[in-house]
Amino acid sequence: MAAALKSQHNQMNVIIADWLTLAHQHYPIAVQNTRTTGQEIAQFLEWLEETVQFSRSNAHLIGYSLGAHVSGFAGSFINGTKKIGRITGLDPAGPLFEGMSPTDRLSPDDANFVDAIHTFTKQHMGLSVGIKQPVAHFDFYPNGGTFQPGCHIMHVYNHIAQYGIAGITQTVKCAHERSVHLFIDSLLHKDKQSTAYWCTDINAFNKGLCLSCKKNRCNTLGYNIRQERLPKSRRLFLKTRAHMPFKVYHYQFKIHIINEIQGKPMAPAFTMSLAGTKKDANNLHIPLVESITGNKTYSFLITLDTDIGDLIMIKFKWEGAPVWANIWDTFQTIIPWTKGTRRPGLIVKEIRVKAGETQQKYTFCPQSIDNIHLHPSQEKTFVSCEDLFQT
Repeated sequence: MAAALKSQHNQMNVIIADWLTLAHQHYPIAVQNTRTTGQEIAQFLEWLEETVQFSRSNAHLIGYSLGAHVSGFAGSFINGTKKIGRITGLDPAGPLFEGMSPTDRLSPDDANFVDAIHTFTKQHMGLSVGIKQPVAHFDFYPNGGTFQPGCHIMHVYNHIAQYGIAGITQTVKCAHERSVHLFIDSLLHKDKQSTAYWCTDINAFNKGLCLSCKKNRCNTLGYNIRQERLPKSRRLFLKTRAHMPFKVYHYQFKIHIINEIQGKPMAPAFTMSLAGTKKDANNLHIPLVESITGNKTYSFLITLDTDIGDLIMIKFKWEGAPVWANIWDTFQTIIPWTKGTRRPGLIVKEIRVKAGETQQKYTFCPQSIDNIHLHPSQEKTFVSCEDLFQT
């Protein structure tokens, strides 16, 4: 962390507070020690102001786990009406802090600006390693905040309950420390800053319903965040990769589908291939979480690891396993379609796309308006509706 900060900012002074002796205690004792350590840091900042005229408003405290609350206590204990400039909490610790009053944990009142990154809030027996509740002006929840790509959570909570922070295994550290690596990533990869979006919860986000930057509804995760004091904490969500650079590109897809088999909900598997002005992305699984029924528009989130540029064409495929072909044959046998009548299927009328990072919107229509029906194992091509109408 210190090396990443110094590599990007030559005029920055980086001071590391070594409180390992106080932190490596039984967890309840370590929690008590966060107040004492925070008070000492506050006194140190006051001393800097008095001796070298260093303004506290230029101070940026960065704390990981228990250290996030240490930073919060430093901000609350410092004397005077002026506050510390900024505090960043990296997966602030959860046990004995979750649900506590703002004066007993990191809170937005502790600095002029407070941001937090939550990476391991998965609860078990009422506890989580990282705090789940908002504690900042902007609270970021990468991948929902409960787990992180590339980390495997198995049989770890008993170690936390017995040994506290000292008993965290490498498995837990992977998700817990991801907050640190995400922040470092924002320093090392200025051209790949991760954008997060204000949303009510991860379920709405996974449907792609929150990819708006209007009225400051999105922000940049990490060091280069847009600093804005808000009356209420704002929860932002994003997806990431499993390794640096963590940035992905978010897209909302809204697909209008008509199921011609009335009263027969279906859960078929779909894939898409996207053609962009820079690159293509092939065989993307479509994460529909509900059955296909009637006449309805379905919304979902797709992320890409690379920038494909402007979207110019979509290939939409019903991945037809043999079982689907058998089902369709059965329908044709049971239901007395008249001779020459087209067999029922799915009609994909329109695909609308919104790119989160660019805020650009696209609308795609079937390339052949005379052949819009989709059956198992079939693939249909969709092109820009504007291009279609111009030809």
